[in-house]
Amino acid sequence: MPTSGVDDRKIAILRKVIEHYVSTGQPVGSSHIASLPGVTVSAATIRNEMAALEAEGLLAQPHTSAGRVPTDKGYRMYVDHLTSTDVAKAGKLAAAQRQQLGDFFDTAHLRLEDTLHRTSLLLAQLTNYTAVVTGPSAVEAEVRSVQVVSLNERTGTVVAVLSSGEIVNEPIEFDVAPTDAQVTKATERLRAAFVGKSLSAVSFAPRGADGRSDASIDAVAEKIATQAATALGAGSSKENVFVGGTASLTRAFDAVEVVRSVLETLEQQYVVVSLVRDMLNRGVSVAIGAEHGVEPLSACSVVLAPVVRDGETVGSVGVLGPTRMNYPAALATVEVVSDRLGRRLAEG
Repeated sequence: MPTSGVDDRKIAILRKVIEHYVSTGQPVGSSHIASLPGVTVSAATIRNEMAALEAEGLLAQPHTSAGRVPTDKGYRMYVDHLTSTDVAKAGKLAAAQRQQLGDFFDTAHLRLEDTLHRTSLLLAQLTNYTAVVTGPSAVEAEVRSVQVVSLNERTGTVVAVLSSGEIVNEPIEFDVAPTDAQVTKATERLRAAFVGKSLSAVSFAPRGADGRSDASIDAVAEKIATQAATALGAGSSKENVFVGGTASLTRAFDAVEVVRSVLETLEQQYVVVSLVRDMLNRGVSVAIGAEHGVEPLSACSVVLAPVVRDGETVGSVGVLGPTRMNYPAALATVEVVSDRLGRRLAEG
């Protein structure tokens, strides 16, 4: 994404400023950049170039006598000029991290929710950022088994085991206390309607709904089956979103109110889902500051990669952190985790 007046030397200086600022959190002066290995121009030249970068809105000077810091626009320029070599070099995992990653996905024979939850924790550990992992919707998975369980005279639960490994467990309330036989009949009705089909493909209609009488129909069992079918539909529409490593936010921001705002926003699952979907739909892997459009997260950047199973995008793996983020390392780690998770889901 070219910017007027920004040539290769300015890009190289911008890169040095960002890498130092990401590492230290301190404003960067021209004399420091001039002293770095591989820099062959004078401090005066660098000072002029940094002033030009500031004029372009890529750097900012927080105090009159201080060095400069990157702006969101500067980070965007930096990210857009990253090469695959940059990402691979910066994102190369240490041997212990590679072992941790391999061990997890080689042994992750867990329920879907557990796998996604533990993947978010793993990604947070690998990056020291907050991890956001979304998984496949239960609505497209095939039902392997389903059962109604009576907990007491007034409440019960319907449990469905899906081909994805997910278990949908939803509460139901009884209008009247059912007998064991009625609960069994309700389960049989559900199994006939659901097993072997995806939740999205089932249209459950209780027998007798057309007004015709049939002595074989147990009205209580039909009502329970209908309630259970409705509950399964509602449960399957829930998004699988798992957020791990939120404690890292307290270390990333000095302002308590920023941390509080970010945490409150992450608790609103629909906001997280909308942000992720928008980035996936636009094919965006990095959203910096206000680019993602979620105002309470304007101090944050998001790095995201789709999770692909059998050629279809079924979820995403991403990290959220301050705009002062190690973007190459985040991009590389998110990519490798999304790839391993996709393969794990394909294996079932």
